Amino acid sequence: MSIFTPTNQIRLTNVAVVRMKKGGKRFEIACYKNKVMSWRSGAEKDLDEVLQTNSVFVNVSKGQVAKKDDLSKAFGTDDLTEICKQILAKGELQVSDKERQSQLETMFRDIATIVAEKCVNPETKRPYTVSLIERAMKDIHYSVKANKSTKQQALEVIRQLKESMQIQRAHMRLRLVLPAKEGKRLKEKLKPLLKVVESEEFDEELEMVKGLQGVCLVDPGCFREIDELIRCETKGRGSLEVLSLKDVEEGDEKLE
Repeated sequence: MSIFTPTNQIRLTNVAVVRMKKGGKRFEIACYKNKVMSWRSGAEKDLDEVLQTNSVFVNVSKGQVAKKDDLSKAFGTDDLTEICKQILAKGELQVSDKERQSQLETMFRDIATIVAEKCVNPETKRPYTVSLIERAMKDIHYSVKANKSTKQQALEVIRQLKESMQIQRAHMRLRLVLPAKEGKRLKEKLKPLLKVVESEEFDEELEMVKGLQGVCLVDPGCFREIDELIRCETKGRGSLEVLSLKDVEEGDEKLE
């Protein structure tokens, strides 16, 4: 008796399944374990390192491959790479209850770590410990979302924590150097983006600077806009230097 595998079946082992329902049908892709979250967070950019095969299935465990017509109707394309990317981005990772709980606990800790690294008490400028942020997240009953990156969720946690505690993203300290011709005009455009101006000097005779230079604190989210504004408005003659990524005081913050 001959043993064979039908042509529409593919057998895979040690697989992580991502499932998505679309157009009334179920579609699945077979991925390597631990790679799905790496892809979603942006840490892994090579799709071949994530997918065990670029085939799309109706049932991975049975090895049943989806029909081309069904894929075209549901996704509007028969490009398997594009379909796999859609399922990776929006599908649900199938894991056991124990694996899911372990994954959520790890993500909870990772989110708290990112928040602790990025934030301070605005009054004391001292950073919070990871354990304190974890406790605060539990107090607001934050629920981790398995299909969202930890970085995205950390930003959401910061927004929510602001309602119950003194917390903000630590400011970046920058040195700005602006040419004399554009200095005063550009300063007015930059003013809404600067949190604190620590020092400022304007000297048309200053040979190296030839204009305005200053040290200021800014919200990290404004850095790119400030950088583009200076480069475009001065046509590359101005400069922006990062003196410190976080303006913090020594010692950890404690909640009484």
